[in-house]
Amino acid sequence: MNCCMREYKRLKDYGIIGNLSTCALVNSEGIIEWCCFPHVESSSIFASILDIKKGGHFAVQPAQTFSSTQEYLKNSNILKTNFFTALGEGTLTDFMPVKTLEVNEKVYQAIFRKFECKSGKVTLRVEFAPRFDYARSKTVLRGLQNGVEAFEENSDKHVFLSGPSMFRLEEGTAFGEYLLEQGDSLWFVLSYMSNITMVPSECEKMLERTLKYWQGWAHRCMDSGGCIFGGRYHDIAVRSGLILKLLTNLDEGSIAAAPTTSIPEEIGGIRNWDYRYNWVRDASFAIQAFYHLGHISEAKRHLDWFTQICKQHSDPADIQPLYGMYGKSELPEKQIYHLEGYRKSRPVRVGNGAYQQKQHDVYGELINAFYETTRYGKELTEDDWQFIRKIVNHVCKIWKNKDAGIWEVRNESKHFVYSKVMCWVAVDRGIRIADSKGFDAPVKFWRETKSEIESLVLDKGFSKKMNSFVQAFDSEDLDASCLLIPMMGFLPFDDFRIQGTIKAIIENLMTEEKLVYRYKGDDGVHGKEGTFLLCSFWLVKALALSGRIEEAENVFANLIKFVSPTGLLSEEVDRESGELLGNFPQAFSHIGLINSVIYLNKARGKKHEGPPLLGTIDNKEKTNPAEGS
Repeated sequence: MNCCMREYKRLKDYGIIGNLSTCALVNSEGIIEWCCFPHVESSSIFASILDIKKGGHFAVQPAQTFSSTQEYLKNSNILKTNFFTALGEGTLTDFMPVKTLEVNEKVYQAIFRKFECKSGKVTLRVEFAPRFDYARSKTVLRGLQNGVEAFEENSDKHVFLSGPSMFRLEEGTAFGEYLLEQGDSLWFVLSYMSNITMVPSECEKMLERTLKYWQGWAHRCMDSGGCIFGGRYHDIAVRSGLILKLLTNLDEGSIAAAPTTSIPEEIGGIRNWDYRYNWVRDASFAIQAFYHLGHISEAKRHLDWFTQICKQHSDPADIQPLYGMYGKSELPEKQIYHLEGYRKSRPVRVGNGAYQQKQHDVYGELINAFYETTRYGKELTEDDWQFIRKIVNHVCKIWKNKDAGIWEVRNESKHFVYSKVMCWVAVDRGIRIADSKGFDAPVKFWRETKSEIESLVLDKGFSKKMNSFVQAFDSEDLDASCLLIPMMGFLPFDDFRIQGTIKAIIENLMTEEKLVYRYKGDDGVHGKEGTFLLCSFWLVKALALSGRIEEAENVFANLIKFVSPTGLLSEEVDRESGELLGNFPQAFSHIGLINSVIYLNKARGKKHEGPPLLGTIDNKEKTNPAEGS
């Protein structure tokens, strides 16, 4: 194999492994093309997905011509790549050991790769080409008796690859070749900052331990009082839950929007962003998904993490839309010019300038997360309440201001309808919490503000011409985020304005393939984007909760056609080619899938024996008219 002869793979041809700190993408040819150490937001060791010649890779595959398939060991994040050659068959098993916080536990930042010859004979070829810091630094290799050590020049960063023998070193790349017969197997262990040498029996125990961890985690949704995903969609919902868990950080409780940067929304275009951070908005939706899966501790821990991050700001105006996985607040956006980008889609970006934007919807998502979890068990401290009260008071001051909106537009700020609705949500949920928990609050002022927001949204956010809620005040541009208006309790699903909005979005933003664009119009960035999977799942939920079950089923059945062979989804889908686009895998898309399955089951009348459902508020649920201070 010659790296210069390879071609970029489609996103559907990748699987993902991880250790709740970082992740690696493994393509269907057994090549690791993306991995950052020690954390998902760290600089890359392998980045050939962003530049097939320069980025760096780690291949374990037959030297002969082969075909291959990928799958996960059942209910786990352990990936298998099955190879078929003219002379024999083999299987590559990839995983990363998971830190479980057990006492005296040995923690490994490592990738384990096992190749086993299943039949006949297979000549195995290994090619190890790490390229540190997005291939900006020079890599220095040193041969060891049991493998190779790779250094980043002028840095203490290094990785080790242990194998059955020494490797041949050539121009910054290590090569190995091995003849295997049926029943033979070889282990390769890539470790960060420490040389892990294990005999095969120890590697097997690590595999068993990792499998036990993932399968134990995946089945908790069935142990909490009944499986809420019964039926034909069970497996893809559980897989989506496993992907969400893989994107979480065990140390912090944060969750990455995606483990990659700069996978384009348009092949050859410039809509290439870094998603390796925690968005407050995503966090709110992720809490719902974890809760519905039965993983209550993950939901609460995630809420605790991002509320502590937000509490560090004495002024709610300083709360950002996103933070680093360890709470870093400054995420300056930079371009890496020497990488050609995925399928020549430039620029490659590191960091995300949206951290400096004002996105007023995050206040509603934050307070709503508090409200939903307190309804079902979380106790609020006085400190929590003072934090909530401060945010609600802040929203009452700034809700009339323009912002960048949920989609983080990079042109002029606007009076985005969804942002106004979420300001309404922040105030509404603040009132509900105060009334139900007996906290002191200026609820008379809050109710007046809530009413004022509601009146303005109905007056300026609804277009009689379009018979729909629109993207911004006094506009006729549609926006799929308006599908969330009834889910937030602003209006009931049977309101003519909600049904008009659903109709308008179907007619104007949905394609013949039943894929939904998030909006159409200028957002300050050149080029086009694909249909947005999360918005398509929102439509499923809106139809299901409107009683339009058959329509919801049809849209959902079409959507799951785009799930990759390993059960993964990116951010978008190209309507013409059906190709996955955007960073991969995308937490938002898997959240949408999980919640769609839940509400389709609910609409079908399936008895729900798990945790109470979150994510919708009954508009008829009135708050206590008693007023506080």
